[in-house]
Amino acid sequence: MADAKGQTVTIALEDPGGADILPLLLEGEAASATLYPAESNHHLPLDALRAPNVRFLVARDGEGRPQATGALVIADGWAEVKRMWVVETARGRGLSRSMLERLVEEARRAGVRTLRLETGIASHAALNLYATAGFIECSPFADYRPDPISVFMERAVDPPHG
Repeated sequence: MADAKGQTVTIALEDPGGADILPLLLEGEAASATLYPAESNHHLPLDALRAPNVRFLVARDGEGRPQATGALVIADGWAEVKRMWVVETARGRGLSRSMLERLVEEARRAGVRTLRLETGIASHAALNLYATAGFIECSPFADYRPDPISVFMERAVDPPHG
């Protein structure tokens, strides 16, 4: 596939512990730490990202450099979108939308009926992405508690066509 600037991008399942992936995860955590207090950051640790019910995706440019990450944590009939991150130099090229679309595809293949997520009130680009992708606000889910700086969202996963 090509990004919004016509550059080649591939999105594939990968090990989140790859030597060139860990810096992206740390970069995302550091960015969250500048916006929100620790108790409002809900990043999954590496071992949790390697669990059998997790699909971890990496977008790479034509030279093989990681540009974005995203994860899908599959539960019973629903899944949570986690670890969406695009490196700063790759922003504005549609990678977050492409990653989200691929996560929706993974959810559909896994039989997931509902996608859910948590993000922060200061994450304006993320909130816009999710809203334009059909997510609507919902109540806290799973182990989350109400938090005035968290936004909880969900959307239905359309069944496969065919």
